[in-house]
Amino acid sequence: MEFNLLEGLTSFALYFFGSLVALLIFKALYALVTPHDEWKLIREDKNTAAAIGFGGAIIGFSIALSGAIANSISFMDFATWGVVALIAQIIAFCLVRFAFLKTLIQRIEKGENSAAIMLASMNIAVGVLNAACMTY
Repeated sequence: MEFNLLEGLTSFALYFFGSLVALLIFKALYALVTPHDEWKLIREDKNTAAAIGFGGAIIGFSIALSGAIANSISFMDFATWGVVALIAQIIAFCLVRFAFLKTLIQRIEKGENSAAIMLASMNIAVGVLNAACMTY
């Protein structure tokens, strides 16, 4: 019985720390795709709209990662679906920016929460759909 507990703990640690690494990679890539500096807007400018939009992206990606974890058959399977989730979240940002709200960046920089809520909602929705699609 002890052996199974330790085996489960090892798997937990692998997936948990793998998820944290994936979140850091997502944060870095998302920051590269967005033309504004979220961290500067959030930390220095106290821009609530930037925090809402970026927070929605992180939540959406985390939801998709949880679907990848729950449905993966191995760590490599999880990692593969994690990359798919990352790409889907980046595409979601691009869709909102280029198709729905062409002035998204300027509106977030101005602190317009309505644009940020729309971005966050789209990111969370894509994360939920992404997680639901990761089944066998």
